[in-house]
Amino acid sequence: MGTSGKSRSIRRGQLFAACAAVGALGLAACGGSSDAGAEDGGGPVTISIGTFNEFGYEDLFKEYEAANNVKIVHNKAATANSARDNLTTKLAAGSGLSDVEAIEMDWLAELMQYPDQFTDLASPDVENRWFDWKVDPATTPEGQLIGYGTDAGPEAVCYRADLFEAAGLPTDREEVAELLTGDWDNYFAVGEKFTAASDAAWFDSAMATYQGMINQVETTYEEKDGTVVATENPDVSDTYKKVLEASVDKDLSAHLSLWTDDYYAGFQNGAFATQLCPGWMLGIIEGEAEGVDGWDVANVFPGGGGNWGGSYLTVPAQGANQEAAIKLAQWLTAPEQQIKAFEAKGTFPSQTDALTSDTLLQATNPFFNDAPIGEIFADRADAVTVTPYKGPKYFPINDAMQQALTRVDVDKTDDAGSSWEKFVTAVKALG
Repeated sequence: MGTSGKSRSIRRGQLFAACAAVGALGLAACGGSSDAGAEDGGGPVTISIGTFNEFGYEDLFKEYEAANNVKIVHNKAATANSARDNLTTKLAAGSGLSDVEAIEMDWLAELMQYPDQFTDLASPDVENRWFDWKVDPATTPEGQLIGYGTDAGPEAVCYRADLFEAAGLPTDREEVAELLTGDWDNYFAVGEKFTAASDAAWFDSAMATYQGMINQVETTYEEKDGTVVATENPDVSDTYKKVLEASVDKDLSAHLSLWTDDYYAGFQNGAFATQLCPGWMLGIIEGEAEGVDGWDVANVFPGGGGNWGGSYLTVPAQGANQEAAIKLAQWLTAPEQQIKAFEAKGTFPSQTDALTSDTLLQATNPFFNDAPIGEIFADRADAVTVTPYKGPKYFPINDAMQQALTRVDVDKTDDAGSSWEKFVTAVKALG
């Protein structure tokens, strides 16, 4: 889940950075106080909630406040990276966190090592609310549930129909879906046809493209027994080589680093024609490409189906208002509220009941040429057949991989071989 450049609308997406505070979590105390509590004089209870990027909750907070005797304080981090640093640091300190804290799925395995830091959210009220693949990773072997699932990230392909037309490619979303159906080699081959007839790049970055590809691999950096295999796994090295061949050798990339000002500017200056597109990316594109006509969404994804992103709401054990916090987190993650969040920001629900909602299935997006986004992303969710295993070291290893890709694709300080060797060194340093 994403980031923000300046004081503009906060963006969703993934950032990849390690935080040294994680190693200290097991030593943290859990009895610290929260900045929330009942107001003096019988006033409303204050519940603080920490999120990042766009969860689509702003109107929901107002609705909840109006129906309950509470005041919600929203602590919204500018980036997912900042939210993670804040979370791990304050968990280690034993105090200072919001009553409800959002976490990204890529941090989850790290945090599952410290279940005592979180309130058990298991309850008959939420049984069977989510898909198994959403709730199981947040459940300990003893049955403690540390997070309520918010969104999922089934991926489609967003594209600039005007740039397609100028390059002689089809523009109708069904024809584009047919054009891009197939494996990644087909996606890159179409990109070569496009760049031969256009000054724009085919995709934004090696980073995002790698993320789409590697999320279709079940075992990437770690085995389930904890063995780190990142540097020996041919699926990892082959994906790395293939994406850099497409990005650099074939020059299909716009050579942008995700979540930077240059990346956001690319939406305004037509730097690239396609964007791998989980539902939450719609809000980013619409915000950054404001005033730009031509964006559309195709019901397709190279290689079949893929999921990028998705979050959880947790209740840290250090909080002073746990009962009220659990109630708010349950309400926010109920199917009815998640459909409203989807309508607000495109965050696709992870709840089973939500996917059969007429409101969701009939949803369209005017900015994307009235694309039937509800139907498209429901289909894309059905197309996901692989749930990658992401162990406790997934985040720092993936951060090292993102740095390796950036050195070649963006900074141009290394070739693929030398940057891979630096990746190997970085992974070994993790122990």
